[in-house]
Amino acid sequence: MQLTILQPTPRLAGMLADGHGHMDGWGGGWMWLWGSLMMIFWVVVIGVAVWLVMRGQDRGTHERSDRPREILAERYARGELTTDEYHERLDSLR
Repeated sequence: MQLTILQPTPRLAGMLADGHGHMDGWGGGWMWLWGSLMMIFWVVVIGVAVWLVMRGQDRGTHERSDRPREILAERYARGELTTDEYHERLDSLR
């Protein structure tokens, strides 16, 4: 029985000899760190964007819900409504 040993091609032998086989030397043992940092960066960016959008929606809803009461108070202050009308309409807004 004859044992055959495969010989690497000249290009593969050159890459193995100088240590640049995988990705031509980029990364090495630190590639996991850069990948993790990139993932954390994008999660933070997306999280901040979602937070800003939700904050803007909450603020807009709050401002819109107070506007009818403000108009009612302005009309009452100008004397367009009596006290009874004001309280009746204010109760209907709640």
